[in-house]
Amino acid sequence: SKSNVKQYLNTQGQAMLSRFLLKSIILFIGSMFCQNMLLAGTDKIVVAGGCFWCVEADFEGLEGVKEAISGYTGGTSENPTYKEVVQGGTGHYEAVEIEFDPAVITLDEILHIFLRSVDVTDDGGQFCDRGESYRTAIFTKNKKQNEKAKAAIEKAEQELDRKIVTPIIKLEKFYIAEDYHQDYYKGENFVLTRFGPRKQSNAYKLYRNSCRRDDTVKELWGSSAQFTE
Repeated sequence: SKSNVKQYLNTQGQAMLSRFLLKSIILFIGSMFCQNMLLAGTDKIVVAGGCFWCVEADFEGLEGVKEAISGYTGGTSENPTYKEVVQGGTGHYEAVEIEFDPAVITLDEILHIFLRSVDVTDDGGQFCDRGESYRTAIFTKNKKQNEKAKAAIEKAEQELDRKIVTPIIKLEKFYIAEDYHQDYYKGENFVLTRFGPRKQSNAYKLYRNSCRRDDTVKELWGSSAQFTE
């Protein structure tokens, strides 16, 4: 009869809907599990090496680095702005949070590279940028990172045969910098520079060259210098 057919179709339809919902739930749970596994496989370290545009650009090019984010840390004021930080008085450093995959690049390797990419003998800033916000530092979130940072500095001092002034500081709060600072080195927007209007990517290169960042690092570290080609 028609009623039996309708009942059969309704039953089949409900069964198909149930199977579809079950599959969707399983797929959703599976994707969340995979995502959590991926996130669990990364670690983060915060370093300050002068202008955060440069540090971000350097480390985002390394295999195993997932992301580098420009920001501020080390100071006392909450939610600082770029203008407040560079004017001084906040205690904050321009810093970069580096997220990396330890299975590809280790924390020891990142610290080794970082120390050889900056002027670790300068406690007044970095290169042409002077002031407290441009000083170098390694910010550690736990005992393990602190011990690795100490070992990295000791090794670097032995190689350089000079006193390294880069401090190790306990990481408190990392404040992400304004959007226009993120990925500045590859930006396509035009900005006004002392050389005239330039694309951000070109303005970044002009700034880095005129600041003699790479030249200074090469003079200090010689063949061990990083990111100077």
